[in-house]
Amino acid sequence: MSEYDVGIIGGGPGGYVAAIKAAQLGGSVCLIEKDELGGTCLNRGCIPTKTLYSVAHLAEQVHNSQTLNIQSVSVDYAKTLEHKTQVIEKLKGGIAQLLKVNKIKTLNGTATLSNKNTIEIEKSDGTSEQISVKNVIIATGSKPADLPTFEIDEIDVLTTTGILNLTEIPDSLLIVGGGVSGCEFASIFSALGCEVTVVELLPTILTTEDVQVIRHIQLFMKRKGIKFHTEAKITDITKSESGVVATLDSGDELTAQKLLVSIGRSYNSEGLGLEKVGVRTEDGKILVNEKMETNIPGIYAVGDVASRYLLAHVASAEGKVAAQNCMGKSTEMDYQVIPWCVFTIPEIGHVGMTEKEATDEGYDVKVGRFPYGASGMALGMSESDGFVKTVADADSGDILGAHIVGTHASTLIHEAAVAIRVGASAKDIAHTVHAHPTLSEMVMESAEAAYDRAIHVL
Repeated sequence: MSEYDVGIIGGGPGGYVAAIKAAQLGGSVCLIEKDELGGTCLNRGCIPTKTLYSVAHLAEQVHNSQTLNIQSVSVDYAKTLEHKTQVIEKLKGGIAQLLKVNKIKTLNGTATLSNKNTIEIEKSDGTSEQISVKNVIIATGSKPADLPTFEIDEIDVLTTTGILNLTEIPDSLLIVGGGVSGCEFASIFSALGCEVTVVELLPTILTTEDVQVIRHIQLFMKRKGIKFHTEAKITDITKSESGVVATLDSGDELTAQKLLVSIGRSYNSEGLGLEKVGVRTEDGKILVNEKMETNIPGIYAVGDVASRYLLAHVASAEGKVAAQNCMGKSTEMDYQVIPWCVFTIPEIGHVGMTEKEATDEGYDVKVGRFPYGASGMALGMSESDGFVKTVADADSGDILGAHIVGTHASTLIHEAAVAIRVGASAKDIAHTVHAHPTLSEMVMESAEAAYDRAIHVL
């Protein structure tokens, strides 16, 4: 039986990063993946959706540039899908090479814990193998939630996985769920020429965002023709020759060619032998401490299956923490500064507290806000929709949160993330000279508005 310092179950952004970190620290590592390296993020999530997003955003930019006599172009969706596949395959090859260079043993198969130090692998070639490990890291991720209301066939009624396999853009799309994934797909397919309707059970979409961001993005999406039904519940779904008919609790019926179910995810914790070993779970989620360790010493869990955030970059950070603890370096996960990006059109980026959260925590809040429409760079790019909002403590000037809606928000938000991480104040950003003309100037001016008074806004 082969012996390793660390055995890792799952090769997504939590698992493969943990494997590399453990190997860098001198450990012998075996990584087991039953499907494809990169996990959901690379194969069925972040990367394919953002590849489609880039095409949709480009199409939107061309459409918005017609006033400059740049003519509209049609999207060849078949070529778009080819590009998506090429990107995925290139990144998977990169991960495989990283694992090889770091001398990590990789096995393709389904892993089960026989005991806390033994992993049984049913390999894809039909054979089985046991390995002995000093430590285990479980990084098995999550999958689209399966609710009995929806009979998902991945033909007419789709999950976020199935919609990525469509070979043609549907004429109309009904999206159940106005969270991050639902709104991202709404933006993508609307920009590609699809008629989109979103049904959300709660009073508002994107409930994790600042209220001003929610109002802005919903107004913008409505201007693009996306329809919203909030505080609405689907009670029945039937199929017709034209597609899918959904009946709301109000009695209204919505018809679309395709229906996307985007209402959350469930944890991939079944079939791992957790009960046999005694690992505690709650509703399928593996319970861990700040070291990412379960109640069983030497068994760790990271990423969607155990995390408080279902985000790939958080999974990777947790993977590094778990790997370091496996290799004898006591480390704890710090969740205080987690940037969050939503790839709608325009993008959303946030870090830290919303204005309401800060007020509810008892802070005397001062807010600075700067519009994209006052940025020379944004105007030159024909991307003048959006704003940067800085939430600061009026007493100390410390930045409590930042919220951006607009083009490149996912990039711009990280200046604020670093500022919060190192304890910088709004004054520190306001007094840092930013290059002109750039979009980053808006972060500076938003901080100026929170600290004193911005120059380029009334």
